[in-house]
Amino acid sequence: MKISRAMKAATCSLFVLLAATGPVRVHPHVFAQATLEVAVNSAGEVETLGHVWRFDDLFSSTVLLEFDENSDLQLDEDELATVAGVVHDSLAEFDYFQFVSVNGAPAAMQAPEKLLAMHENDQLTILFQSQPSQPLKLTGTVAFGVYDPTFYTAIDFYEDGDLTVRGMPGGCSRAVVRPDPDEALAANQDTLTEAFFNDPSGNDVTKLFATRLEVTCGATN
Repeated sequence: MKISRAMKAATCSLFVLLAATGPVRVHPHVFAQATLEVAVNSAGEVETLGHVWRFDDLFSSTVLLEFDENSDLQLDEDELATVAGVVHDSLAEFDYFQFVSVNGAPAAMQAPEKLLAMHENDQLTILFQSQPSQPLKLTGTVAFGVYDPTFYTAIDFYEDGDLTVRGMPGGCSRAVVRPDPDEALAANQDTLTEAFFNDPSGNDVTKLFATRLEVTCGATN
């Protein structure tokens, strides 16, 4: 189907403004409620991250209008597949908005094979799973989170219970960390450049402000 220029800005890159638009205003334009499940196997290794993003009514209605090719005011299976494919391709350069670290060092994740899209009760939902690129054992502190480096989308976990661990080994603990923006800025003042303050979009430093799940285990599991 033909995708409009406006929709390519809002949906094809899901939250990334086109260069043809005016200067980026550094505040979210799209909002999503997220859940994240970390699945751990019997060896204490992370198997998958399960993501669910439920988007705000305004954005969801925009997606419906733009992708409802047969104009029946609903998204059928083929139309939802188109939405999911567009989102999958466009988020690749942003690592699908997810971040994982082990004792502060980034851990690479594989790109998900596909995304699923649903549109129920006037709300668009995107679901996908990803796997670590290398075996990822829960040792020390492993952190998981989601953030949009462009600042265009606010993906938030409304409740601490929206971040869960399935199969967490004994002797491990979990904590949900919600950074205080002022404290994060103060703690990282030396690494924040003038360019960041002028336009933080596209800067990995923005993950400093993202809610994250920290799983802390002993040296061995």
